[in-house]
Amino acid sequence: MSKALGAFAVWYKGLSVYPASGGPARGTIGAALVVLDRLKTQYNLKLSAHRAAGQSQISGVSSAAVARILAEFGETRPFLKEGGRTNRGGPGDIEKMLASIAVAQLERLPAEERNEILKALQGFLVDRVREFHNRQRLKIIYDPSKSTWQSVRDLLVLARETGKEGPVAQYLVGAKLSLRFPNTNIGNESYSTADDQLGRPGDFHLSDTAFHVTVAPMAAIYEKCCRNVEAGYRVYLLVPDRLLVGVRQNADAALPGKIAVESIESFVANNIEELSLFAKNKIPNGFRRLLETYNTRVDATEIDKSMMIEIPRNLLLSD
Repeated sequence: MSKALGAFAVWYKGLSVYPASGGPARGTIGAALVVLDRLKTQYNLKLSAHRAAGQSQISGVSSAAVARILAEFGETRPFLKEGGRTNRGGPGDIEKMLASIAVAQLERLPAEERNEILKALQGFLVDRVREFHNRQRLKIIYDPSKSTWQSVRDLLVLARETGKEGPVAQYLVGAKLSLRFPNTNIGNESYSTADDQLGRPGDFHLSDTAFHVTVAPMAAIYEKCCRNVEAGYRVYLLVPDRLLVGVRQNADAALPGKIAVESIESFVANNIEELSLFAKNKIPNGFRRLLETYNTRVDATEIDKSMMIEIPRNLLLSD
């Protein structure tokens, strides 16, 4: 067991690290999990036995297959969406993995004992997947002396500095709506999912109102708003406060008086104030609930967990 794990760990350490994921390509990890699973029933360490028909990819790799294996280890968070198809380096990495396994000469062992070792190798990878999910989150400082509006703005500024302003803004609005209307199903789709793909009128849809959240308002967003109005929807266009004046002017030019334009800061902060009954001592708890709801929604749909927010200690201690 130790010999196999040692060689396997050396293989893993030698994989290329991708800045986007903070570790090896997710496609490689997914392919490795699938191949290890296949070795339990078809122990063949030749790469050709694991190649797909086109020879450029590893056979049997899909998001569903990887999710099934991860679930067997109790890991149910989404990890792989492309099934490794965009990871052209996969076969080369898998060939090296098979070579590392060969060092342990597992073919000499009874199938049951060999499969326990293969399962342990899968467990090693699942632990790496968990590390991926649990990596450092957005860290904010909560100052109770600041206005709630300023606290929301500070969060958006941090998100902008780390290149995550768009998704953070959308999930904040989703969290606000979810808190404000707990008995209503507020849609929760991945940030990269386009409205048109889902046939939805906006990022969020409540009763006869469509909500659009954007940090980079281009012509297309005003066209969407116009189509919403033509279809009988009321429209909210939510943008960072720094863009508010210009967006209101553009919205009035596109459709005078029919597009409600508000800052994300005000839209979210006012909700926290209202749910806290405008009581100073209840605001921290309200802000914590917003962040907890935000994290739950991000965790449910996004592979990149770095969008999640590390809740400050002084908020965790709030009643």
